[in-house]
Amino acid sequence: MEEMAVGGVTPGRGAEPAAAGATQGPRDLRDWLARVERIGQLRRIKAEVGRREEMGAITYLAHQEIGAPALLFENVKGSPRGFSALWNPIGSSVDRFALAIGEPTGLGIMDIIQRCKTKFTTPIPPVVVEGEGQPVNENHLRDDKVDVRGFPASRHWPRDGGEYVGTCDAIITRDPDGGWLNVGTYRQMVQGKNQVGLYLSPGKDARLHIERYWSRNQPAEVVCCWGIDPATFIVASQTFPKTVSELDYLGGLLGRPVELVKGQATSLYYPARAEIVVEGVIPPGSQKMEGPFGEFTGYYGRPEDLAFLIDVKAVHYRDNPIHTNALMADYPANECALLYAIARSARIWNDLDRVGVPGIKGVYAHPAAAGGFGMTVVALEQRYAGHAPQALALAAQVPGGAYYAKWIVAVDHDVDPSNTNQVIWAMATRCNPAEDIDVLRQTWSTWLDPTQNPPEERPYGSKALINACMEHRYLKDFSRRTKVSRATYEAVAARWGELGLPGTPPTLWALDD
Repeated sequence: MEEMAVGGVTPGRGAEPAAAGATQGPRDLRDWLARVERIGQLRRIKAEVGRREEMGAITYLAHQEIGAPALLFENVKGSPRGFSALWNPIGSSVDRFALAIGEPTGLGIMDIIQRCKTKFTTPIPPVVVEGEGQPVNENHLRDDKVDVRGFPASRHWPRDGGEYVGTCDAIITRDPDGGWLNVGTYRQMVQGKNQVGLYLSPGKDARLHIERYWSRNQPAEVVCCWGIDPATFIVASQTFPKTVSELDYLGGLLGRPVELVKGQATSLYYPARAEIVVEGVIPPGSQKMEGPFGEFTGYYGRPEDLAFLIDVKAVHYRDNPIHTNALMADYPANECALLYAIARSARIWNDLDRVGVPGIKGVYAHPAAAGGFGMTVVALEQRYAGHAPQALALAAQVPGGAYYAKWIVAVDHDVDPSNTNQVIWAMATRCNPAEDIDVLRQTWSTWLDPTQNPPEERPYGSKALINACMEHRYLKDFSRRTKVSRATYEAVAARWGELGLPGTPPTLWALDD
C-alpha cells in the first residue's frame, strides 16, 4: 500500500475497538474536557483576558496549588468570538492524566506510571480516514486567506520575544529516508500572518529531519497541531526510538488507532479530530530571529537567535476551536512537570526492561526537577554486585531518559521513588558521597540549560549518578530499618475510619514481615 510505504500509516474506516479488557482514552480534546468537567477539574473563565502576559500570569498564580483545575479562557482579546484557549490541561493533577489515557480517577502516582508503562508496550498503528466531514476540516484558510494571528497565541512571560503557540502542541514531520511520521512538541513564535518560527533543540527528531532535507536542497514539510488532546501531548513530549512513529505509541496509549486525514497542502497527514492544524514548508535556509521564551527550567531559554521559519500554506480548524497552551514554569505551575513525571518514568522503566536490567521496582522523574527533566529515581531489588551502578548508568542514557537529566538516583526496593522524603532519607543514610557518586560528561543536553555558559556550551551536559542503595557487599550486615509490621498495618488500616482519621491509610512500600 502506498500509505504504508510512504507515511507509515494504513488506510481504514475509523477507530477500531480496543482489545478485550483494554481501556480506551477520550476520542478527542472535547471528549476529555467533558470527562474532566464531570469531576470538577475544569474552570471556565468568561471574563475578557489579554494575550500579553495575562493568561500566563493567571495560570501561574492559579496553579500554585497541587491539583488546581485546568483553565479554559473563553473570551480572549483579539481573537474571534468562539475561539478559546485551554491552559495547563493536565497541570499537577494525576486524575486528569488518568482520564487522558482512559484510566479511572483515584489512582496513586506509581499505579498510573505502571499502567502507562504497559500501554507503551502495545503500540497500535494509525489509520487514514476520509477527510471530508472530519471535525478538523470544518473550516479552511488557504493561500492569501491564511492568517494565523486570530488564534489565541500569547506572550507567556514579560520578556518573551513575541506571541507563542503552545507549547501544548504536536509537530509532525517525515523522516526523509525511512518515511515514518515523527510527532514532537516544540515552541513556535508567531512571526506574521503566514509565518511561524520553530525552535528545536539539538538532537530532536524534527530538527534532524529538516537538516537532512536541507542537505539535499529540499524544503521540509511540517504539520503543526495547535489544539490537541492531552494523550497526544504526552506522546509528543517523550523521546521514542528514532526509527518508529510516535503515532503508534499514541494508539497504544489510547487503546485504538489514531485517525489521520491526508494533507491538503503537503504530503503529510494530520489528526482528523484535532482542533487546529497548520500545514507549511520550511524552504532551505529559511530562518528568522526568535526568542527568548520562558522555558521548562523556570528560566528564559537561549538568547534571541535564528530559528526555522515555517511558511504556512493552509490552516484547518474546527468550529469554535480550542487552542491548547502549556505554561513552562517552576513546579507546580509547569504543565509538563507531572506529565513528564509519569510518561518519562514509564518510558525509562520500559527501556530498562528492554535491555534486561532485572529487579526494577519503580522509576520516577520528579516533577519539581525542571519539569520532570532534571532528576530520575530508580528503585530496585539488588541481586548481584554492581546491580545498582548498572541501573544508574543505563537509566541515565536510555532513549527515554537521556535528554537533559542531571541527577540519577538509585534506591532500594523498600523506598518509594515518588516519595521525595523517602528518597532524601535514603540519600542521607545509604549513600557515602566519597564512594557512591559518579559523573558522566559530555552528555546530551539542551540550549535551554541555564547552568552552562557561554550558551554555545549548553548542548553538552553532565550527569551525576548517585547510589543511595545499601552497600551490596554488606547487605546482610546493614543496619535494620524500622518498619511497621504487616499485621499491625493491616489492623490499623481496617480501623482507619473508626479512628476518625481523614481519607484513606497511606500505602507503605516497606513493611516488617
